[in-house]
Amino acid sequence: MTREEQRRRKRELIREQRRREREAWEAARGPLDLPFLLLALLLLAIGLIMLLSASFPSAQASRGANYDPLYYFKRQGMFAAIGVLAMLWVGKINYLRFRGAAKIAMSVSVALLVLVLIPGVGITRNNATRWLGIPGMAVGQFQPSEVAKLGIILFFGDSIARRREKMGTFREGFLPHFLLLCLTAGLTAIEPHFSGALLIFGIGAAMMVVGGIDWRWIAAGAAGLGGGGYMLLFTDLMEKIGYNAARITVWRDPFGGDLEFQRSKAWQVIQSLITIGSGGLLGVGLGKSRQKFMFLPEEHNDFIFAIVFEELGLVGATLIMVLFALLIIRGYWIAIHAGDRFGSLVAVGVTTQIALQAFLNIAVVTNLLPATGISLPFFSYGGTALAIQLVEIGLVLSVSRQMPAPKAG
Repeated sequence: MTREEQRRRKRELIREQRRREREAWEAARGPLDLPFLLLALLLLAIGLIMLLSASFPSAQASRGANYDPLYYFKRQGMFAAIGVLAMLWVGKINYLRFRGAAKIAMSVSVALLVLVLIPGVGITRNNATRWLGIPGMAVGQFQPSEVAKLGIILFFGDSIARRREKMGTFREGFLPHFLLLCLTAGLTAIEPHFSGALLIFGIGAAMMVVGGIDWRWIAAGAAGLGGGGYMLLFTDLMEKIGYNAARITVWRDPFGGDLEFQRSKAWQVIQSLITIGSGGLLGVGLGKSRQKFMFLPEEHNDFIFAIVFEELGLVGATLIMVLFALLIIRGYWIAIHAGDRFGSLVAVGVTTQIALQAFLNIAVVTNLLPATGISLPFFSYGGTALAIQLVEIGLVLSVSRQMPAPKAG
């Protein structure tokens, strides 16, 4: 048998295996996982309410004479409606059908990340080129890094599931996935979008760990991550390479330095801490935030959780964090009980993304970590990001439909 015949035979076997998997899914499919669905919808509803409360001062300032206090809320609500419909549609279809689109999704993701870096093509804001415009759409701007997260989840889910017996090897298991992860995260970091790169790397690394890479590479990765984090945060390495060194200085002591330092470099972090402290235990009341009136920058975007603290207090913010924790726990529970390896890996990837993104955003808002541009799932303003997040929730719901039904009695 020639090499070409061997490859053809391999492709036929893969197609036959996927056909049997789809037939098994159709025979065993059940209802959507109701707890996961309700938790996601509850977080979305609370997020929209908080966005409405946090965004109307910015809407007034940005729209001027055309003042519409609901400007950001209307746009976010439109994408939320689209996202919910897409979530329910994806949740109803066989998630195994997405395996065939995994390579395309990954190729498109890398192409978009390269495209955004081409001068004159990408859209630049605050010294970062992270956005592309959607031709023919007045509201159409999106971050390719959001597409890349979904691309990584689908491609790694398919690839790791196919290489189940080889994931413990270096050359055929660890190395190709690690190199692709470095390429995708590296292109994102160049924008620069360090938090997006960290998320992409974290998602891929979690899926590789679950996929069965050798424990020695896990230990090496953990040691490298710990050492790299220490070098960046507790040495002068960032100052030497000149990449966001001021953010490390602010993180260490936002109230240090002179008045000019506090007003320019540390203003956002200081205002975030003031906003959180103003809420106290029970908050000042929904809609009654004072800091959102042009004191706290990005109050309806990356720092919206500070407004949550101010208006709902420590009690309300804690309840929202509990809802995130329950959603994450339920997502991993679905991954554990998934009917096949691909579904389990997809659920792990989506859940890890939500977990990392929520933790990093709250850590930045509270100055537990240096400030970086990372949004809070379901809460922060960003239509395409929200729609993609809801599509990913739909994927997990689709996986949940193949879980074995609980035995009666």
